[in-house]
Amino acid sequence: MPKVVVLPGDGVGPEVISCALEVLAQVAPDLEYAEYAFGLAGTAKYGKPLGDEVLEAALGSDAVLMGSVGGLPGSTDNIARELRPESGLLKLRKSLGVYANLRPSKVYSGLEHLSPLKPEVAGGVDILILRELLGGAYFGEPRGLEEGGGFNTIRYTTSEVERAARWAFQAARGRQNRVCSVDKANVLEVSEFWRRIVVHVHQTEFPDVELTHEYVDSCAMILVKNPKRYDVILTENLFGDILSDLASVLPGSLGLLPSASLGDKIGLYEPIHGSAPDIAGQGIANPAATMLSAAMMLEYSFKRPEVARVIENAVQKALFSHPTRDLGGSSGSSEFTKAVLALL
Repeated sequence: MPKVVVLPGDGVGPEVISCALEVLAQVAPDLEYAEYAFGLAGTAKYGKPLGDEVLEAALGSDAVLMGSVGGLPGSTDNIARELRPESGLLKLRKSLGVYANLRPSKVYSGLEHLSPLKPEVAGGVDILILRELLGGAYFGEPRGLEEGGGFNTIRYTTSEVERAARWAFQAARGRQNRVCSVDKANVLEVSEFWRRIVVHVHQTEFPDVELTHEYVDSCAMILVKNPKRYDVILTENLFGDILSDLASVLPGSLGLLPSASLGDKIGLYEPIHGSAPDIAGQGIANPAATMLSAAMMLEYSFKRPEVARVIENAVQKALFSHPTRDLGGSSGSSEFTKAVLALL
């Protein structure tokens, strides 16, 4: 049986994961699950956010489905960096080798009213942000704190840029055949290098795909002004983290954006939102992004795109009939999940 390691995490993570597992039980009953503590919950159990037992299980699985990790802002500032939940997440990504982070932002037909943007701006938006996940400032060395300052290194190699670019161009071929590579090449040497490698991959391997370039500050503005300009956005780790959170505004909430982190073998699937500890336990978290992440897992790790579409369609209809509180509705997590299950 296909094995899925489930990491509920912290805050609302266990709540939204529970909802997604109900959906998976109905459409993919053959999957086998093993659940482990991770994040702050992992530290409480294993003494560190990513326990050795958990990492071993993840590396031996067919896919990993994760909730969210972390506590209230500032709550872990006095904890050694390697013991912070975010460090556990970075180690998990690095260990799994998931270098391509796919973050779709889609405004479904009939749900334009959920977006804070005008319907004519939001309608028809369908963007895939391809974020390089294992390089850049999050992993660059040297890094550290010193008296009177702090420093990080943004570093990319040819192979790191090439493999992310290939994912973006391949994805574009199945969409509108357009890639916009986002960087800051007018200021940063690493961005100049990034652009040079992307151009080379395009010219030698994907000349049929349209390639444009955008500075990250310009892209941030256009994302909310004219988002239909974009099909696939390819960018580095830090820029991708920020731009994809900004892109959550388009459909109406951070609770709607799923993600798939892919490499050469095991995929990691998670909603892009945080642990939201301020609403944990209240039953009001929006589980849509986690359900859609589970759909991406079925599509990419288990090659069941038709089942993924079934989940996506049910979530779309439930968002229309039972919008959650973050979208101006009144449905809680349980009510929304029941609506999805009834629609499957």
